[in-house]
Amino acid sequence: MAVETSRSTARAAGAPSARDRGRRTDHKKPPGRLRRALTTHWYAWSMVAPVVAVIGVIIGYPLARGVWLSFTDADEANVERTIGVNHIPATYDYVGLANYKAILQDGVFWDRLGWTTVWTVSCVALSFTLGLVLAVMLNRTFTGRSLYRTALILPWAVPAFISVFTWRLLFNERSGLFNKLLADGGIEQISWLNDPTWAKVSVITVNVWLGVPFMLIALLGGLQSIPGELYEAAEMDGASPWQRFRHITVPGLRSVSSTVVLLSAIWTFNMFPVIFLLTRGGPGDATEILVTYAYRMSFVISPRDYATSAAWGVLILLLLALFATAYRRSLRTQGDTW
Repeated sequence: MAVETSRSTARAAGAPSARDRGRRTDHKKPPGRLRRALTTHWYAWSMVAPVVAVIGVIIGYPLARGVWLSFTDADEANVERTIGVNHIPATYDYVGLANYKAILQDGVFWDRLGWTTVWTVSCVALSFTLGLVLAVMLNRTFTGRSLYRTALILPWAVPAFISVFTWRLLFNERSGLFNKLLADGGIEQISWLNDPTWAKVSVITVNVWLGVPFMLIALLGGLQSIPGELYEAAEMDGASPWQRFRHITVPGLRSVSSTVVLLSAIWTFNMFPVIFLLTRGGPGDATEILVTYAYRMSFVISPRDYATSAAWGVLILLLLALFATAYRRSLRTQGDTW
């Protein structure tokens, strides 16, 4: 009786029943993830917003413009331009995927892609190997370690174009330091930048020299984050130096090495300054990579073919996106999440 009396009193007082409370609760949807993030971290978003806006203007508009031009037949003769007081409107037309079909059916693209792949893999592999060796050496305590660290990081502090021009002087066939050393040793001089094979060796050497400091800094930081107790325990258990390197150093550097390899691959794939300033893609087209060829089509070869150059740029972007996606998936299958 007491229970029935309390129920009737609650209904009379207008208190919601259990069924009504369930209905009201069902209509209240939890806030979305984006809304919850904006509400919680509104200050951080407000600080990031100006940077995102600037990047959107600097990168987003040229990217969208390039994608649009890749679907047209725009060239030097039909784009919008102003000559004196006369303004000539654009007269190019939409051609769909015609530019992409022409590029993929042309052997030039696949030749450039092959050399670009060899160039990227060689530079990244050599830079990573040398950077890892130097990082392991500099991670030990010895006299003058700070001096060696500064000397090895110095190439990264010098602007790239200055470094490339310096190497160009060293590779000079007549007055370069390398050929003088070969002549003093009774060895025939080498045509470093005029022979296709030696030109490829030269550009890879210069890019490796520029890339080693980045690898060194990143890997040295990763080595210093590995607890020293692990090495001490392994040494007490009788592990050899190679076993300690294989079972402690390599797993400890996995997250760092995966990141620097991906970044270095993307930078090297698009490394325009080294190729263009050192050999300009020569001799002939022996050292021409995808990005330098796209530049030549848009700014050097006459008439300038803006549409095809833009299509080359879009294909380069797609190749790098596919590589980054496949690379990250392979890391996830190996148990490395980042």
